[in-house]
Amino acid sequence: MRIAVTYEDGNIFQHFGKTQDFRIYDAEDGAVTHAQTIGTGGKGHGMLAGFLKDEGVDVLICGGIGAGAQEALNDAGIKFYAGVSGDADEAVKSFLAGNLSYDPSPVCEHHEHHHEGGCNNG
Repeated sequence: MRIAVTYEDGNIFQHFGKTQDFRIYDAEDGAVTHAQTIGTGGKGHGMLAGFLKDEGVDVLICGGIGAGAQEALNDAGIKFYAGVSGDADEAVKSFLAGNLSYDPSPVCEHHEHHHEGGCNNG
C-alpha cells in the first residue's frame, strides 16, 4: 500500500490544492517499510490527483480539500481521509492501526478569496 500525506515541516499541510510536498509512505503488513518526501514540481489543484496516481498512491491523508479535488481523487481511485492535522508520521501510524481521526465530510474553509468556480478546485 502506498500512502501520501500533504506535508510541511513534519506536519500535515492544511490545503491540499496548494501542497508543495507530499510525504509518501510504503506500507506492508500494517507497518511503514519506506518513506520519502517528494515535491509537486509546482503542480496544484486539479493536477495533484493525477500526480498522486502517477506515483502509485492508494490513500491520501490531508487537511482541507475542496469538492473538485475530492472528485478527482475518486476518479483516480485514491481513497482519502481529510480534516486531519498534526504530525504526518503519527497520522500514518494511526491509519495503519485503524484508528485515524478524520472528517468524513471535509469542507473547503481555508480562505476568504474564491477560486474560479467556487471552492471546488481543491
